[in-house]
Amino acid sequence: MNVLSCSINTLKGLYDISGVEVGQHFYWQIGGFQVHGQVLITSWVVIAILLGSATIAVRNPQTIPTGGQNFFEYVLEFIRDVSKTQIGEEYGPWVPFIGTMFLFIFVSNWSGALLPWKIIQLPHGELAAPTNDINTTVALALLTSVAYFYAGLTKRGLGYFGKYIQPTPILLPINILEDFTKPLSLSFRLFGNILADELVVVVLVSLVPLVVPIPVMLLGLFTSGIQALIFATLAAAYIGESMEGHH
Repeated sequence: MNVLSCSINTLKGLYDISGVEVGQHFYWQIGGFQVHGQVLITSWVVIAILLGSATIAVRNPQTIPTGGQNFFEYVLEFIRDVSKTQIGEEYGPWVPFIGTMFLFIFVSNWSGALLPWKIIQLPHGELAAPTNDINTTVALALLTSVAYFYAGLTKRGLGYFGKYIQPTPILLPINILEDFTKPLSLSFRLFGNILADELVVVVLVSLVPLVVPIPVMLLGLFTSGIQALIFATLAAAYIGESMEGHH
């Protein structure tokens, strides 16, 4: 009962997290639902950038890649290497998922620093990187959880649940709670880093608007890329772990 109660409380915590707000926000009322308009707008922009750049780069593929095609093939090889390292020889079907996570988070993080969101005026609040909102990071983390449960059940069937009593049944409560804390750690790590980076830049720009913020912004671009890599690597590691059945 204690394990069930802790699990329910963890899920309730994830639901409550989705209501966390920093500053004012712009909402759309669709039927009986309140939709976070800021996140949808910036997410659509990021998706459009990814789809548009990929379409332009590979619209006329060459045997010997050049320019944009060469860049995207390099990115694909990088994602394949990360997936193979973490998942193993059966990494192939998971490359699209890991790649989508990495690219979406990477472009979202960079959009907060490079795109002039504040030019667009909203009735309430202002636009920012999609990953600057806890709703986005929680959604990405829950997608990762669904993916590794699906991977484990597909590969090992009901035997997948045997991992909860390994190496000893005494660890059953801890092993169950681990699956609920994984999305928490993924979402908070990404959200906290991106939010902190943008807040630091805003404060520095307001205090010393000329030179000082530039090094911090460059450092923010670097850490934003690292956060995307960490998220994708951990997602691949969790999937590989569920397929192998060990920690």
